[in-house]
Amino acid sequence: MGIEGKGRWRASAPGGILRRMSEQVPESWKPVLDPVLATPEARRLGGFLVAEEQAGKTIYPPRGSRLAALAHTPLARVKVVILGQDPYHGPGQAMGLCFAVPEGVQMPPSLVNIYKELESDCGIAPPGHGDLTKWADQGVLLLNNSLTVEAGRAGSHAGRGWDAITDACARAVAEREEPSVFILWGSHAQGKAARIPEIAEGGRHLVLRSPHPSPLSAHRGFFGSQPFSKTNAFLEEHGRGAIDWRP
Repeated sequence: MGIEGKGRWRASAPGGILRRMSEQVPESWKPVLDPVLATPEARRLGGFLVAEEQAGKTIYPPRGSRLAALAHTPLARVKVVILGQDPYHGPGQAMGLCFAVPEGVQMPPSLVNIYKELESDCGIAPPGHGDLTKWADQGVLLLNNSLTVEAGRAGSHAGRGWDAITDACARAVAEREEPSVFILWGSHAQGKAARIPEIAEGGRHLVLRSPHPSPLSAHRGFFGSQPFSKTNAFLEEHGRGAIDWRP
């Protein structure tokens, strides 16, 4: 069963869709997100999603995958945060984990470049799939800024209210005592992190900044940045255990 339940359900008002979302927030994230879901900004998000669905628009990822990053990576187990922008907007691509696509789906160019850097950095050969669930299950929070997108329209749900929810998630990790790693690829992720002092100032956390892995920018400093080995060196130094980066 998906993390938002089997089958389809209809929410005729913003409150309905928000109640459903609150019910499906994984237990470890409830203290973080329940207060946010009670705000006017969250209600505006709920109203927007209801209107989009009532207009017959296709929204990605499907309801059962929208909170996948939180479901696979409980707050207490987070070691690494990778920040994405919004879900892939093509059919079958989005699975609720930033940069990932389900097995059997063609890998997007940014993920291809991530795998190239992984091989250069750690000697791990690119797999034949784009599913990053194994990373998430080890404590890598693969968090998009917006958790939904309209089919075929990149960035279409930006600025609609998801920011408050995903900011709260990133802030909750940053406020924990355990040292964590924040991997910020591109200006969008870096701008989001700048809103959270514990990330912006570094402190006990390791903050890795580089250009985005997109083909438009990967050769400007993403390739050769060694985010995976640097992450593991930091985690081992602080007794948190390395990530097995084999997808």
